[in-house]
Amino acid sequence: MKFANILKLSLNGLTHRGLRSWLTILGIIVGVAAVIAMLSIGAGMSQSMESQMSNFGADVLTISVGRTFASGPQSGFEGRFQPGEGESPPGMQRQTSQTTTTTETPTLTDTDLLAISTADGVKSVTGIISDQAMVQYLAQTVTVSVEGIEPSAWNTMTTSELAAGRFLEPGETTSILVGNGITNRMFDYNLTVDTQIRVGSKTFTIVGILEESGTGSFGGDDRTIFMTIQAAREILTDLNNNEYSSIQVKVTDTNAIDQIIENVEQVLYTSRMVTSDTADFTVTSPTSMLQTIQSTMATLTFFLTGIAAISLLVGAIGIANTMFMSVMERTRLIGILKSIGTRNSEIMKMFLAESGIIGLMGGLLGIFLGFIVVGVISSIGFNIMGMGRMGTSTSVAIVTPELILFSLAFSTIIGIVSGLIPARKAANLQVVEAMRSE
Repeated sequence: MKFANILKLSLNGLTHRGLRSWLTILGIIVGVAAVIAMLSIGAGMSQSMESQMSNFGADVLTISVGRTFASGPQSGFEGRFQPGEGESPPGMQRQTSQTTTTTETPTLTDTDLLAISTADGVKSVTGIISDQAMVQYLAQTVTVSVEGIEPSAWNTMTTSELAAGRFLEPGETTSILVGNGITNRMFDYNLTVDTQIRVGSKTFTIVGILEESGTGSFGGDDRTIFMTIQAAREILTDLNNNEYSSIQVKVTDTNAIDQIIENVEQVLYTSRMVTSDTADFTVTSPTSMLQTIQSTMATLTFFLTGIAAISLLVGAIGIANTMFMSVMERTRLIGILKSIGTRNSEIMKMFLAESGIIGLMGGLLGIFLGFIVVGVISSIGFNIMGMGRMGTSTSVAIVTPELILFSLAFSTIIGIVSGLIPARKAANLQVVEAMRSE
């Protein structure tokens, strides 16, 4: 029997069981669509996070501070205590039950800057102060992040690019660099270079606008105003003149980033008179953060895809059930075909072709449904999942050609495998017994 005839008999069988065939195909459709949606979401989120993390630069480390610990009522204080507004000095903590909980608020100082600059592998180092501030333009007032920077060092560390104007220069106390989101989305009227706005209690002139880089929880400069550190100290009054919110370090070799981090930590242990157990600071790098994020996303994607694949398993069971029913309904036809010389292998091919077509059709329609789901997720997913838009070309869900081909091949194989046992049963029927079937 020619393959064309085998295929024609398979299609006729599916056509005569119209509703049952479509219900069986539906199980594969849902499974394929779910797998495509899960994998594309994982790929899209990973790419979005990688794009956001790339804004920091692989050769820049960030040192931040802060530590909370609990001690007994007679314990001494560890580290340095920097009392803030409303905080009690050492020795006047409020005792609760058998423990005293103390929150340290350490700061980074010029001493730390000097210590870090001596570490092996450090190319340059700069302090940054940051906080929220009220920004007023015409009749509108919004709250944005403000960062005080040292332009000579910061300009060499940043990966942000200019959309208009120029970067800040040392000594400028009335000029600011503004993120793209502030200029284009936060006010009724777009801000441009040379526009004057009020930040806190002072008026500043915009000398530069950054390219859009992202407004997500992983950073980005879109909602940040940059000014020289001298100007920021007049706006942000929480820190003393020799204190910083964080410190950024440019390294000499990104391939030795782990060793350089260890070098920086060692000099800070000495400078701050702490140990690895009592350290009141943290050194982070975009590379290590990105690796952690990628590992977490891979695990999450694998888990979600496994859940989605369960529906494919249910669909496979549905195909097997349909094919068993098909063999029972066409037992007499099988006997007739065998009596006119049709070989067992051709009978088997007929049923395998039928189950393969079910898998193929389910895969094609599942891919189509998957595109619809991905389109919906791309439209509203940023708000639902709390992810910042990185730009017009970034999507929270990405469907690759490889994923489409994999889904189509996988669904077809599932169909063929699911029909294997029923096809073998049909091929092994005895002619006499098959002819007796009613």
